[in-house]
Amino acid sequence: MTPPESPEIEHAEPRCARAHFLQVFLSQRSQMEALVNRRVGCRATAADLVQDLFVRFWRRPLVQVEELSTYLLRCAGNIAIDHLRSEGTRVRANEGLMAQPSDSVGGEPQAALEAGNDLRHVEAALRALPERTRQIFLLNRIHGRKYAEIAKAMGLSQSAVEKHMMRALEACKASLREPDPRTPGKAP
Repeated sequence: MTPPESPEIEHAEPRCARAHFLQVFLSQRSQMEALVNRRVGCRATAADLVQDLFVRFWRRPLVQVEELSTYLLRCAGNIAIDHLRSEGTRVRANEGLMAQPSDSVGGEPQAALEAGNDLRHVEAALRALPERTRQIFLLNRIHGRKYAEIAKAMGLSQSAVEKHMMRALEACKASLREPDPRTPGKAP
């Protein structure tokens, strides 16, 4: 008959696994942050998301995988995608709220209709922009990031960020100048 294992031996293996996880996570952290940063376009957000990933793993029982470093990188990529999806959902929800007529417009349905049309034109113009230009525009106008912050996060010069913003703003302005064929009375 084998003697019962002491509590010290039972706890040694989970501690060893946690120490291994911590070592691998710390060695992969910069790669994970770079990967997430490339996807979300903001170093601070990338650092926060990778920290959230660490907390998720730390709080649950450790999973046994073949290659922990590869698994962590894949999880980092997935957490970036999840973040972008939730941001897109939040932006669409906000756009939906903005497109609904408010009580102050109550007696002016034509004005509300025109505002909704204008919003759809701007949305279409933003969707037609190159990905990087749209991302810079959203970081500035939706997330309140300054040009210098965006430039640093995306590895661009501030001048390049300014050019992307000018391009995005011009596309928005142009979309409002184009007459909507569904609204016959609206002049350009």
